[in-house]
Amino acid sequence: MTDEQLTQLIKKVSQEYFGKPFVHQANFNPRLKTTGGRFHLKDRHIDINPKMYQVFGMETLVGVIKHELCHYHLYNEGLPSQHKDREFKVLLKQVGGLRFAPSLKKQTHKTLHIYQCSNCGRVYQRVRKLDTKRYICGKCRGKLKFVKDLKLSPENN
Repeated sequence: MTDEQLTQLIKKVSQEYFGKPFVHQANFNPRLKTTGGRFHLKDRHIDINPKMYQVFGMETLVGVIKHELCHYHLYNEGLPSQHKDREFKVLLKQVGGLRFAPSLKKQTHKTLHIYQCSNCGRVYQRVRKLDTKRYICGKCRGKLKFVKDLKLSPENN
């Protein structure tokens, strides 16, 4: 999708859901990393994170566009347009926009380190490694020995 196609899509969404025209420019901004989009007050253009479309598809992109258009139309009318404002929340709910963009953070694989007391057999699961020469069993004060590492997938985190 090009910037021109994005601008046309935003004009269509604006007319369909808000009943008002979008008369400024919109473009994809790959420098946006932690947000779905941004409405610029100074020149009133909208930047959209291209990954909202590439990773999550058209439905999420339209949700982000609705969110940014809420800022746009409220600001143009001189109404409060911040996330905390009641007018913004009500309008966003009316048009069905996304309150938050989906997370783009990569999920990391965690490793659980398994230790066992050599005296009483109690098992300890730790995310961080443990110095077995320094730490002892909390139950019987016996020596700990390393058993194995377990790799957890992101779904289990």
